[in-house]
Amino acid sequence: MTDDELRTLLGNEQYLNDDPFRDAARAAEKLPERASEPAAPPAFSFAPPAPEGDTPAAEAAVPPRPNRHAFLYFMLTLLVLGVLAFSVFVVIWDVRNGTTSGGYRAGSIVRVELVQNRREPTPDQEADENGRYSFAGIAQAVMPSIVEIYTYKDGTMGGTGSGIILTADGYIATNAHVLEDATSYSVRLFDESQQDVQYSAVLVGHDSKTDLAVLKISAANLKPAVLGDANDVHIGEEVCALGNPAGLSGSITTGIISGMNRKVRAKSTNFEMDCIQTDAAISPGNSGGALVDMYGQVIGITSSKYGASMIFGGSYEGLGFAITINQALPILQELMEKGYVSGRVRIGIQFLENANAHDDAAAHGQTLPKALDGIGIKVISLSEDSDLRNTIMKEGDWILSMNGKEVSDYDTINAAIAGLGAGDSVHCRCGTIQENGTLKTYEIDFRLLEDKSGEY
Repeated sequence: MTDDELRTLLGNEQYLNDDPFRDAARAAEKLPERASEPAAPPAFSFAPPAPEGDTPAAEAAVPPRPNRHAFLYFMLTLLVLGVLAFSVFVVIWDVRNGTTSGGYRAGSIVRVELVQNRREPTPDQEADENGRYSFAGIAQAVMPSIVEIYTYKDGTMGGTGSGIILTADGYIATNAHVLEDATSYSVRLFDESQQDVQYSAVLVGHDSKTDLAVLKISAANLKPAVLGDANDVHIGEEVCALGNPAGLSGSITTGIISGMNRKVRAKSTNFEMDCIQTDAAISPGNSGGALVDMYGQVIGITSSKYGASMIFGGSYEGLGFAITINQALPILQELMEKGYVSGRVRIGIQFLENANAHDDAAAHGQTLPKALDGIGIKVISLSEDSDLRNTIMKEGDWILSMNGKEVSDYDTINAAIAGLGAGDSVHCRCGTIQENGTLKTYEIDFRLLEDKSGEY
């Protein structure tokens, strides 16, 4: 076989050119022969035919070397196929034995890292070009001007309510009924930088008729609320109520203005107030908080006392009221300056209106004299400073008329003493119920007191 035929048979000329066995044979030919050494035995058991041409005989005698690259490729292929076969076997085994469920094995420990996405602040938290906020913007802009109020009686925790910061040095507006029967007060700010700081507060003044009061804390650089104008808002506009319902500080509820100029009376004094009606939730604890328009301006002071149960004798969802800031502002101003509302007078009594007195008698199985049908108010208590204590009147008696005007409720009493000042004399026709159920009348005169508390 010729050299060319051998190369063609092996199919790897480059490999033959680089064969180390052939190179060693060529080097051996150049070494000097030593007579004492026998000739080396042939490398293979067969001798190929003598090569033709110029190719050395030693080169033709070198045997072919197996292709090592092909062997490695073959072994690698076997390994990959083996791994794949094992993986398929494991999956089939898990499925058949019920150990695989969504990639989870019962009792196994799986480490999973859950990542929260942090969104960037959105522009709707700031006022738009017209100064209007979103609900989120209202919360951020107004909440630092709202406070939480705690009341105490003889050191014991009483109730909670809300308040509105009026000035940077610590004057705070709230409802009078929030502070009722309390002997001390404390205030906590909703400002995040001072969230855990409580201030002792003092009562500057209160007015029970309008259910408004002012507290003062020793603080500086507070953020006063922006006071708006209730005459600028309309039915259907969006509003927010901010406060402390049920002790849940820093709460905000939303709704619309359902009605304007609602004449609403407080249960304790039956004094008529001009209120805004809203479907924003106003719950106990919200009292004294703010009703705010979408420009971040306070348009009303919320009061759970002016609730549906006080008006209709029932409970209604989506029916809340706030005293208009327009009516509240002059009262708050006087409370801050004087501690009371000037120019008003009081009699110094607590009483039942005629209709309520008849209901109370019926509840106790009693019938009132016919002379009291629709006429008169029942006096249930006399204040310590009332001039009526200097007359023959006693608790349980009736006032039938004042200065010749019949009285039967709060409105007729206010009308009877309208225009009078502290110290003015009032002539009263009164009555007392005898043991036989008849009404015995009498007449007295007494002097009015200056009203510094909002009581009657």
